[in-house]
Amino acid sequence: MSLKQTLVAFELLDSATVNGNTIKALFAPYAELGVVVTVTTVQNEPPEDPSKTTDFVKIEIPGTNGKSRGGSARTLGLIGRNGAIGARPARIGMVSDADGPIGVIAAALKLSDMKAQGDHLPGDVVVTTHISTDVSAGENDGVPFMGMPVSSETMNRFEVTVDMDAILSLDASKGNSIIKQRGFAITPTAMQGYVLRVAPHLVKVMESTTGRPAVTLPISIQDITPYGNGLYHFNSIMQPHIATSAPVVGVAITARSVVGGSDSSANHEIDIAEAVRFCIEVAKRFGVAEQGNRCEFFDTKEWAKIRSMYPDLSVFQTNGNV
Repeated sequence: MSLKQTLVAFELLDSATVNGNTIKALFAPYAELGVVVTVTTVQNEPPEDPSKTTDFVKIEIPGTNGKSRGGSARTLGLIGRNGAIGARPARIGMVSDADGPIGVIAAALKLSDMKAQGDHLPGDVVVTTHISTDVSAGENDGVPFMGMPVSSETMNRFEVTVDMDAILSLDASKGNSIIKQRGFAITPTAMQGYVLRVAPHLVKVMESTTGRPAVTLPISIQDITPYGNGLYHFNSIMQPHIATSAPVVGVAITARSVVGGSDSSANHEIDIAEAVRFCIEVAKRFGVAEQGNRCEFFDTKEWAKIRSMYPDLSVFQTNGNV
């Protein structure tokens, strides 16, 4: 179960004064288990107020055979994408866009609790997100959306690390008319400019952890290109793809109605906890050595065949001719 950890993360972030050091203090009891929390503070970038700051948080949970200890097990990245967790003073309290940070912090807390109880994963898990409590709001297709305290490129610089062998990107994805169900959905795998099939292993994990048929979110080629290139983007959920050659899958927290990213009182604990449970199970299976038991984000043989037949599409990870 991950509801307890979700509620802890929820209450921790629902504050006008929360920052990266607040999260660091939460994980202090796990330091003796090797859990490391790093906080980096940067100035906000125009058009946001540059006198204000944003904290980037990285939580590293070591595995028994993880690369951080000289091992060979693969590293899973969990990224909590968001514009900001608050739109103060226009909105009082936490906004819908906080789903991503809540989810990944809860996942890190659950994995740390598991270590404390003697359940150690073979591979490392690296959890990243950023905390900003008072960013402006805008609109996307007439739906209220949160702005961003810094550029998407800056977010990727701090949130995507070279040791991530695969990435799950959690993001609130409720301000649309494309997917209309309560809970979460997963995207196809994006990698090196390609949009691949929805990973069958991830479908199975989703079905086993939710007890329901899997739900998927369609993405387009525009969604895996950089923000700021003038093309339409569903939201920022696939932006980590820009900064890595590793496979990236979006974990979208969804709703049955259209909910703006800057709407408050719109974070549904049960839905986030389900996404957390999915991420935990993927983390458990991703780093195992036995090929038949581990979770894959793409078919390696099919990928090799695609690359032998078709050209390099990494240009879609760049600004192209802009």
